[in-house]
Amino acid sequence: MTTVSPTPDTTPVATPLGTPQVSAAQNPPPSMRLRELAFGAAVAGAVRAAARLGVADALGETPASAAELALVVDAEPVPLRRLLRALCCYGIFSETEDGRFVHTEMSRLLREDDPNSLRYISLWCTEPWTWEVWPRLDDAVRSGTTVFPETFGKGFFEYLHQDAGESAQVFNRAMTTSSVQSAQDVADLLDLTGVTSVADIGGGQGHVLASLLEKHPSVHGTLLDLPGVVARADARLRDGGRLADRVRIVPGDCREDIPFEVDLYIIKNILEWDDESTRRTLHNVVAAARPGARVVIIENLVDDTPSMRFTTAMDLLLLLNVGGAKHTRESLVGRMSDAGLRVGEIHPVNAYLHAFECVVP
Repeated sequence: MTTVSPTPDTTPVATPLGTPQVSAAQNPPPSMRLRELAFGAAVAGAVRAAARLGVADALGETPASAAELALVVDAEPVPLRRLLRALCCYGIFSETEDGRFVHTEMSRLLREDDPNSLRYISLWCTEPWTWEVWPRLDDAVRSGTTVFPETFGKGFFEYLHQDAGESAQVFNRAMTTSSVQSAQDVADLLDLTGVTSVADIGGGQGHVLASLLEKHPSVHGTLLDLPGVVARADARLRDGGRLADRVRIVPGDCREDIPFEVDLYIIKNILEWDDESTRRTLHNVVAAARPGARVVIIENLVDDTPSMRFTTAMDLLLLLNVGGAKHTRESLVGRMSDAGLRVGEIHPVNAYLHAFECVVP
C-alpha cells in the first residue's frame, strides 16, 4: 500500500486536538461515563474500520490530511475525517492544529508491519459473528452456556471453518500474532536447567517451542496439536528448518492422548474452552509424565492482573462462543490440584499472562 508522506518542510508540531477534551474529562461524571460505555460498540467499530481500510498503514511519518489519506485507502474524505476524529478521542491517531493526522503509539499498533501489531487481534475481536452474539449475553448469563449453536445452527469452530472462511483466516492470523509476540517472553522466563526435553501441548504452530529451542541448543522438543494445525508449524521446526533435527511434530489431540514422556510439558492458553476439556488434558499430561516431570501452565487471568479489562471481556466472549471461561488464580490452581499436580510458584510472564509451575508427584 502507498504511504502518504507530504513534504515535511512546513510540518507542524503535533498538538492533538482530541486530547484536551479527553484530558478535561479524566474524571467524567457517572452519567457521561455510562453513556460512553453504552456506545462502546462505536469504538470497536471504528477500530475495525481503520484496520480494514488500512489507515495506519497509509499514514507515514509526517502529518497527512483526511483527503490525502482517503486517496490511498479508497474512501470518501469527509467520512474518513469523522472516523479519525472519533479515534483521536481514544488516543488512536492524533490531529494537529491545522487539521492533519499523525500516528500515536496506539495507532502504530494497527500497522501490519509493526513488530507488536494488533491489527489482526483487533479484527478478530470485531468479526461479524461477534455482533450477533454480544446482544445475547443476557441469555448466556441466564443459561450459563454458549448461545452460538442456537444463533448460527452449529458449533463455533464448525461455523468458522464451514461458513466463515475469511473469519477463520483472521482467527489464525490473530492467534499466530499473539503466540509470536508472547513466545520470547515465555522463553526469557523459563529456567531450563536440567531439562533435556520439552513438549508444547496444544502448541499451535510451535512459536513458543521454537523460541525455547533457539535459546537452549542442547534441548530437544515435541510439538503436539491437531493435524491441520501442526501442518502449518513454524518453518524453523519443519523439515529443512534450522531446528528440525531437534524436533518431533506429533499430530494429535491432547484431550484424547499424550503419547510421550519429556522433562517439561508446557500448556499455554488451551485450558479455557470448557471444564471437561481442561480435566481431560490435565489428566492426560499426568498419565503420560514420569514422576518429577515439570508442567508449566500459562494462562490469562481475570483477577489480579494489569489486563483485567481485556481478559474479563475475553472471558465473556468465551462464554458466548464456546461456553468456556478464563480462569481466576484460584480456579486454575484448583483444577491443577484436582488433576494430581503439585502446584508451586506463579510468575507473571507479561501484562497478560501468568505461568504456573507444577510438578508431577
